[in-house]
Amino acid sequence: MRITVLTGGTSAERDVALASAVQVVAALRACGHEVAVVDTARGYIPPADEAALLSGSVGPEPPGVEQLKALERGLLISGLGNIPVVRSADVLFLALHGGRGEDGTIQALLEMIGVPYTGSGRLGSAMAMDKDISKRLFRLAGVATPDWLMAPVTDRAALDRLGWPLVVKPSKQGSTVGLTVVKHPAELEAAVELAQRYDDEVMLERFVPGRELTVGILDGKALPVGEIIPRHEIFDYECKYTPGMSEEIFPAHLPPRIAAECSRLALLAHHALKLGGYSRVDFRLTPAGEIFCLEVNTLPGLTATSLLPQAARAAGIEFPELCDRICRIACSTHPGGRRRPDRPGEGTPGRLQE
Repeated sequence: MRITVLTGGTSAERDVALASAVQVVAALRACGHEVAVVDTARGYIPPADEAALLSGSVGPEPPGVEQLKALERGLLISGLGNIPVVRSADVLFLALHGGRGEDGTIQALLEMIGVPYTGSGRLGSAMAMDKDISKRLFRLAGVATPDWLMAPVTDRAALDRLGWPLVVKPSKQGSTVGLTVVKHPAELEAAVELAQRYDDEVMLERFVPGRELTVGILDGKALPVGEIIPRHEIFDYECKYTPGMSEEIFPAHLPPRIAAECSRLALLAHHALKLGGYSRVDFRLTPAGEIFCLEVNTLPGLTATSLLPQAARAAGIEFPELCDRICRIACSTHPGGRRRPDRPGEGTPGRLQE
């Protein structure tokens, strides 16, 4: 297949997207596909320039806000349809995380272009990115999620509804960017100000102690449940993308009943948000055995330390096959065009607050 990998972008997760693209490009080429690379902030990347762009490293912190604003001024999303390797692709692989790459913006554009793309459609992407909306839909579907409020919130309201500690985070952001665990009222204002650097809507959420679990969804089926044991108090940006900063166990050591329930709830959450070919659903398991859904990632990371590839491997799916499957699912089912590969031998396998 002719596959164009869209990566980079201007979100705080730009470095993560580039690191995902490194892995994806190599995997797809190993499968024999013809692969091109486009940075949605800069345009087509010739093969000779790929090595410079795709360094594959993610630092301990996200790119600075000013750096991202400079890239934003050169944003090329509106011109993607004019790039030949985009229009001629059999499928577009979205190695994008956060911002316009994951919130439904680029998905809407690609549906107008008419080329199939990986991941979820514009509506599901938008609903999953907005944590306030997604948590409402979780509850309607019968999936427990921690109580929350949307800023501004007084100290008294936070204490009465959520208690201390609580989590403050941007409502539409990923990779724990801008997230703070607030343990005392005096820390609340600074935490909200940090989150507002990344989004104008800020969520306050009850902190749920317990084990960090995750469930990947691939083509309508749950992959083995995984557990993350971070070196920090939470599974933050540094722990996510720095080798050795967390321990990931696939499959997690859980009673069969708990593992089955996590899988069931993950599928409920995935379908409640009308998601597509794959996603990753994150949970907290309390010492009392309660399971709370934190969020769903529509374009989960595909870096060297990412969780979805580890879950797939536990199911017997190595990384090149995972990337190939994601592309073929998009070609056969995605609303971005439903166009199938046309080369011989390339068939399709099988603000109201709660």
